[in-house]
Amino acid sequence: MKRRSLLIGAAGAAALSGGAGIWLLGPARPVTDMGDWSTVHHWLDRVVRTQATTRSGWSLPVVLQHLAQSIEYSLDGYPELKPGWFRATVGALAGRTFQRLGAMHHGLDEPIPGAPALTEAALDSSAQRLRDAVLRFEAHRGTLQPHFAYGALDRESYARAHLMHVADHAQLVRNAGE
Repeated sequence: MKRRSLLIGAAGAAALSGGAGIWLLGPARPVTDMGDWSTVHHWLDRVVRTQATTRSGWSLPVVLQHLAQSIEYSLDGYPELKPGWFRATVGALAGRTFQRLGAMHHGLDEPIPGAPALTEAALDSSAQRLRDAVLRFEAHRGTLQPHFAYGALDRESYARAHLMHVADHAQLVRNAGE
């Protein structure tokens, strides 16, 4: 019992310190900014129309591809999963916390573990990839794949996680002229 408590406590401390690549503390953008998929589509229309940029370490096309990758992996399977003990404890706790808060905060230039490197592409094609991923997710009725950190999520929880993910990245996007 002591070993189990020690492991859970250490895992919780790692998550809170950001060592797991998932941040539970710090400012977060509310999910209401991307409350549904139609809001994501309107946001994409605006960023393409205005040739928006991002203040993150990634270009906007790379950010959009990263967001698309995340949605695609929820359907097709993530290339690399955190260990089962992590997904059952720290990862699940982080996921539930984000769901409860309605917002997430994570490293905005951290790739998905095991995912191929993202490359520069045209803004239009990157936005289309994200649109296509959203449409696939909306149409999908089968089993969803476990999240690499949060573990198994139902459809509603996955949708909220994706919307929070988009909102977290969107906070660093600015339209031309801003």
